[in-house]
Amino acid sequence: MAKSTSLRCRVLEGKDLPAKDVSGSSDPYCVVKVDNEVVARTATVWKSLNPFWGEEYTLRLPRGFRSLAVYVLDEDIIGHDDVIGKVSLSHQQISAQPRGIDSWLSLAPVDPDEEVQGEIQLEVQVPEQGHPRVLRCHLIGARDLAPRDPSGTSDPFARVSCCGHTQETAVIKKTRFPRWDEVLEFELVEGELGDAVLSVEVWDWDIVGKNDFLGRVELPLGAPGATKGWFQLLPFASSAEEPGGRLGSLRLAVRLVEDQVLPPRCYQPLIQLLAEPIRCPGQSTASTALAVLEEVTSGESRQDVATKLVKIFLAQGLAVPFLDYLIARELARTTDPNTLFRSNSLASKSVEMFMKVVGLPYLHEVLKPVVNRIFEEKKYVELDPCKMELSRGRRISFKGSLSEAQVRESSLGLLQGYLGDTVDAIVGSVEKCPPVMRAAFKQLRRRVEEQFPSAQHEEVRYFSISGFLFLRFFAPAVLTPKLFGLREQHADPRTGRTLLLLAKALQSIGNLGLQLGKEPWMAPLHAVLLPSVTRVKAFLDSLVEVDSTHAGEEPVPAAPFGPSATIKEGYLHVREAEEPSLLPRFAFKKRYFWLSTEALSYSKSPEWQGPQARCCIPVPQMRAVERVDEGTFPQPHVMQVVAQDGAGQLRTTYIQCKGAQELWQWLWALRQASSANQAMLPTCHPGVFRAARWSCCLQPARAAPGCSRTHGAVALGEWSDPLDPAAAAQSLYGHLRAAGAWLREAADGGPEGGAAMEPPQAGQGGGAAWGRLQEVLRDLDIAHEDFARRHGAPGPPTDTDTDAAPPPAT
Repeated sequence: MAKSTSLRCRVLEGKDLPAKDVSGSSDPYCVVKVDNEVVARTATVWKSLNPFWGEEYTLRLPRGFRSLAVYVLDEDIIGHDDVIGKVSLSHQQISAQPRGIDSWLSLAPVDPDEEVQGEIQLEVQVPEQGHPRVLRCHLIGARDLAPRDPSGTSDPFARVSCCGHTQETAVIKKTRFPRWDEVLEFELVEGELGDAVLSVEVWDWDIVGKNDFLGRVELPLGAPGATKGWFQLLPFASSAEEPGGRLGSLRLAVRLVEDQVLPPRCYQPLIQLLAEPIRCPGQSTASTALAVLEEVTSGESRQDVATKLVKIFLAQGLAVPFLDYLIARELARTTDPNTLFRSNSLASKSVEMFMKVVGLPYLHEVLKPVVNRIFEEKKYVELDPCKMELSRGRRISFKGSLSEAQVRESSLGLLQGYLGDTVDAIVGSVEKCPPVMRAAFKQLRRRVEEQFPSAQHEEVRYFSISGFLFLRFFAPAVLTPKLFGLREQHADPRTGRTLLLLAKALQSIGNLGLQLGKEPWMAPLHAVLLPSVTRVKAFLDSLVEVDSTHAGEEPVPAAPFGPSATIKEGYLHVREAEEPSLLPRFAFKKRYFWLSTEALSYSKSPEWQGPQARCCIPVPQMRAVERVDEGTFPQPHVMQVVAQDGAGQLRTTYIQCKGAQELWQWLWALRQASSANQAMLPTCHPGVFRAARWSCCLQPARAAPGCSRTHGAVALGEWSDPLDPAAAAQSLYGHLRAAGAWLREAADGGPEGGAAMEPPQAGQGGGAAWGRLQEVLRDLDIAHEDFARRHGAPGPPTDTDTDAAPPPAT
């Protein structure tokens, strides 16, 4: 059994930020840190003092994390970025709010003397008697100190004070992991030590200017004896005045979720019961465990439930029949085809999450060329006369400001070009669309045609697919490309406006041209939109012409938790630690990587198939997945995978990513995949062994113990999170358990004031499923209670532990 600690952090928006640029504005972005480790970075919002980010992260945290901090910075093209302020929340502050924190928080100033990190290793011996009494302070070393020099390192030394005397260690140059191994002695005063303390400060030595503070530790000397261990470095006591809102505010939504995740076998009955109507489709759709879960899922938690269900059924090869089951239930409740899939029902959310999980590489291949072109060209595009800035014409022409008609004509030409290229890419992508997506859409159309067979509803068979594909997939990705991984940054205001107009045009096409007249200034595009609708219909007809029996889903495995498909893939650069480095420029080789729950493998190209063509690092052999210090290699954004081979030897593979965002994504995916490994290393080297010593801690032995702690924090998106079947099943159990009171009342005949769903009748075969669901939940309750008795941990969640609410009475 494992304890799953996750933190759901939404960086929403800022307001009243100070101007850091000469233009009177700022270019703000946020960095999220857990215990001084960077775990996420938002996009930059250009030229705004009231930015909106709206980015959400699920942070998988190690045990005993201490604090969460969100820094707001102003991005500068030249020079270092300016720090605007920060918000810090301790573990205690977050855990004191079971339903989470969602509020505006004032930004606090950032004092370099308070921004410390790392630990120091000490051994202090206080003699009980003797003449004279001599205190011995053995300064062994420090790790993970803050980099204070431009090289990304520091020149640390320690200053120790006791009973009015001060001594210093030697300076260790160019390292964040110094090893002093010095013993400093202090003669103690006679009698009781009382409130005497030993103060140890760590500083970065600078040849010019004052030294930089790196942190301090204070140890009381009241009792004789020996004290030894690693001690967290702390800042000086803050003397800064309260900012009083002068630095602006940041709106955060933070919630801590701590679950006891049982072994996967404990959840097999629950998953089997949820999958029963999928595997045995003959029973009534209204009397199954999956129907119960749908009924008790509130609007706030529907997206989370949909994501967990999609991933679990994808892992079993049952995603298409699972979606078909939900769609059939949705259609049975729909009488007006104009309202079909318009609400955020579990069916709609599940199809949406399914497209994001399965179709993201397809989305990138279709949209990325046009989106990249729009970002690179930065053309001024505007059709709304109320928003036109005619002075922008100077960007278009050197003949002075243009008239409104000229700006409209230029904008129309640009927008038609972008739209034409986008539509061309979409309608030509039939063979690129994942077969499992095509099979799901084919089944969706079949169900819709059965529900609405009349000729007057012919458009519904197209709109049922385009409503998902265009309105919930293509258009949102164009509007916010950063959230779909198409770009690393949000668009600046000009590019954002172009993307908005293009997304509006795609929405009109997705609506099959039925809402062209909503905004009169969009009328000039009608000449392009209407022919595009005809082409899109032909595209949708071709899209569903697929053999469903070969739709890309694997056969159902015998056990509910079979190995999942590829978690992540893409081109990276790789270098083995043992390779010679005579030509460091060419030490990293471009390779195509695949990560699954079983192995990290790579080869020269994606076409190289089979184990003989790939190099492979089995996931169970991984012992550490860590970042490498910047400056270790000429190339930036490098991580390392330390694995233990069959002979017990540790081997390190260095992997370079294209950017910081890609580095974090691969780092977290690898950590998540190896999270169940039992023999993970507690420490590792964040540098490289070259010139007969480690670049990080300067130790001369290749086999020297690691100088830096390994990390376990993982930041994941809601749908880019690699599947953890047991954690997903625990989440579903939590949702069902939160509605336990409603389930009990429904089983007794319905909640007071009316039932949200009819109790299943034994004659329909649903009573048995209902009773088995209660048995499964009781068994999981007992398993949690047993674990709580043996380990002193919290028991199963109570009805008030989550935000899930019973469904409204009808």
